[in-house]
Amino acid sequence: MTDTAHTLGTARTLWELAERRAALTPDRPVLLQEDRILTFGELRDRAERCAAGLYGMGVRPGTVVAWQLPTRIETAVLSFALARLGAVQTPVIPFYRDREVGFALRESKAEFFAVPGVWRGFDHTEMAHRLGARGVFEAYGPESLPDGDPAVLPPPPSNGTDVRWIYWTSGTTSDPKGVLHTDRSLIAGGSCLAHALHLTEDDIGSMAFPYAHIAGPDYTVMLLLYGFPAVMFEQFALPGALAEYRRHGVTVAGGSTAFYSMFLAEQRKLPPGEKLIPSLRLLAGGGAPKPPEIYHAVVREMGCQLTHGYGMTEVPMITMGSPDDTVENLATTEGRPPRGMEIRIADDGSGNGEVRLRGEAVCQGYLDPAQTAAAFDEDGFLITGDVGHVTASGHLVLTGRIKDIIIRKGENISAKEIEDLLHEHPGVGDAAVIGLPDAERGERVCAVVEQPPGADPLTLAAVTEFLRAQGLSVHKLPEQLEVVEALPRNETLRKVLKYRLRERYSVMK
Repeated sequence: MTDTAHTLGTARTLWELAERRAALTPDRPVLLQEDRILTFGELRDRAERCAAGLYGMGVRPGTVVAWQLPTRIETAVLSFALARLGAVQTPVIPFYRDREVGFALRESKAEFFAVPGVWRGFDHTEMAHRLGARGVFEAYGPESLPDGDPAVLPPPPSNGTDVRWIYWTSGTTSDPKGVLHTDRSLIAGGSCLAHALHLTEDDIGSMAFPYAHIAGPDYTVMLLLYGFPAVMFEQFALPGALAEYRRHGVTVAGGSTAFYSMFLAEQRKLPPGEKLIPSLRLLAGGGAPKPPEIYHAVVREMGCQLTHGYGMTEVPMITMGSPDDTVENLATTEGRPPRGMEIRIADDGSGNGEVRLRGEAVCQGYLDPAQTAAAFDEDGFLITGDVGHVTASGHLVLTGRIKDIIIRKGENISAKEIEDLLHEHPGVGDAAVIGLPDAERGERVCAVVEQPPGADPLTLAAVTEFLRAQGLSVHKLPEQLEVVEALPRNETLRKVLKYRLRERYSVMK
């Protein structure tokens, strides 16, 4: 991390960080969207005017404001306006509907709710009123944000350790939880990402994920620390989004493993030697397991580096791969933690164990005190539910989740191990391995796969023969194969929703 970035990273609050960057490079761009450019100075100034408008509406320090907005320049401005006021903001993913949105509004006790109006054919304003939301206002177009004279504003917040953010777990389990964050925990998470990737002010990043996701502030902190811009995608789909990547000369892209696969699929449509995005030098992301074969395919076929990390709503960035890591570490690990992030492995005697975390980037707990009490051990480490180990070089290897351990006839089987091998099969586009109830075995191994276009139909016999050839132990071989058109995923980082697969296929045999 550069000296400037390190100094900026000591800011107590997100607003202080934004002010410091605006003072350093006011005319440099921070956000690009289609033909629009927002500079660091304009972000500060527009956010202050928006904060004054919100203040005139009755928003005060500590007021809970929910917002369900797409990835737009106005969304970032509104979020920083709330940070300037010291309000408590609770972002809601724009794809969520009545059940999830109603839950978030009730649990957070939001006093105001910002919505985009009619977006992608859905009337968010009507839904907000149907749910009985308070203080509903629309914030979508360039002229839509509240506006006022910054002279009316109280001093900005100075304490970065108060809870000012309520994020919602991303939906890979059926019940969301309200996760409590501070400005400092978000700055710490973004600093980890920035430190690992070795970016410079000459880079151009990209936000292809919902800004309401925990990755939104994570990524924005990195922009503020290093002073480079990112292209915002309100709707991300390939190949449609490629024109914007090329037009703006994006050098850093990514999101999650599903995004890597989408880029690869488009690369494979081109003649050998032709780069999908000529300026691209790095794919980076996290949020879901990365099979080693995906890493090797990206480097080999796209001609750029791939670094992958480990984060969650509760801890936005835990570890991150670095471009100067070895090929082995980049392909098989989640990277290393930054200074200040403690990783404890609750070893079960097998060399692996549950991953537990302590550090500034860790959340303060949950809205529900009972959930908070259950989430931390006696030493204050967050219990993640992930299983793995730390190598001699300090890199973290994840081998699965507690719930992803399949217990077949008393033997523990890692779903991730089988998934990584399945990704090497040319007839598999993506795969999820789950344990299903079985009267004889306790659980049986079920592989659910997507196939790439034009692939020969897969059979269970063909899959098990391939896995045997890869050296997989006989007791780990799938006993059930399901081929689906598309695996169920969430709408943020496109994580596979395994609980839906278990619900669909859990018939006792």
